[in-house]
Amino acid sequence: MFVRRGLRWLREKFTSKARNLLLRVLAAGPIPRHVAFVMDGNRRYARMNHKKIQQGHTDGFIALRRMLEVCLRLNVKCVSAYAFSIENFKRSPEEVDALMGLAEEKLLELCQNGELLDQYGVRLNVVGRRELLPERVQRAVRKAESRTRHNKQAIFNLCMPYTSRDEITTAVQSTVRNALKEIDELDPITEEDIDAQLMTSLGSSPPLDVLIRTSGVKRLSDFLLWQCCEDTQLQFTSTYWPDFGLFDFIPIILDYQRKTWSRRVSLS
Repeated sequence: MFVRRGLRWLREKFTSKARNLLLRVLAAGPIPRHVAFVMDGNRRYARMNHKKIQQGHTDGFIALRRMLEVCLRLNVKCVSAYAFSIENFKRSPEEVDALMGLAEEKLLELCQNGELLDQYGVRLNVVGRRELLPERVQRAVRKAESRTRHNKQAIFNLCMPYTSRDEITTAVQSTVRNALKEIDELDPITEEDIDAQLMTSLGSSPPLDVLIRTSGVKRLSDFLLWQCCEDTQLQFTSTYWPDFGLFDFIPIILDYQRKTWSRRVSLS
C-alpha cells in the first residue's frame, strides 16, 4: 500500500512538472490577450456518462476553473465564459433552478476561497442582464464582484444571463441617450461609440483574439457577435466541455501562434 501511494505521488509530481514545462514553452510564443469559451456539451456529457444533468453542469464548472488557471498561467489577460444564455430560461424549471443554485454556490465559494483570482490579480465581471437572476444569485454576484474589485492584472467575464443581441441593443440605446445629451452639437454615432458601451468594454476587456466552442457544434449561439472581428480566430472542438483540458487547448494555442507569426511575416 505504501509503495503504491509512493508511485502515485511520483506520477502526480511528474505530471505536474511536465504540465508546467508545457505551459512555459507555450508562453514563450505569442499569447492571445482575450480568450472566450462557449462551454457546450454539459448535458450530453452527463447522459454519456450516466450522470444526472445537474452533475454535468457541476463538472462543467470544474472544467471552467481548470481552464481559467491554464489561461492565467499563460498570461492571457482576459477570459470570457458563456455560462448562461437568456434563452436558457426556456429550459425546464427544474434545470434552471439547479443552474441558479449552482451559480450561487460557486460565486459564494469564490468569495470564501478566492486564492486563484487573487494570485493572478483577476477581476471578476458578471456580464449580462443580471436583473433577470433570482435575488439570491444577484446578492452572490455583487459579493463576488466586490471580493475581486481590487484586482487589476487580468479580467474574468462570466457571461450570465447573456446574449449578444441583447448586449448590442443595450449598447445602442446607451449610445443614443448619451448623444442626445450633447445639446450643442449632435455628432454622428460611430462604431467606436457603440463599442464603448458594450458590457465587455465597460469592464475594460481587450479585443477578442480566440473564441472556442466545445462539443462539436459549429455555431456562435449569440455569443460575443460584435466582438468577433476580422482577426478573431474561431476554434471548434468535438470534446464535451467537462472533459476539455490542457491537451485540447494546446493545439488551439499553437494554431494561434502559427497564424500570428504568419501574419507578422506577411506584414513585414
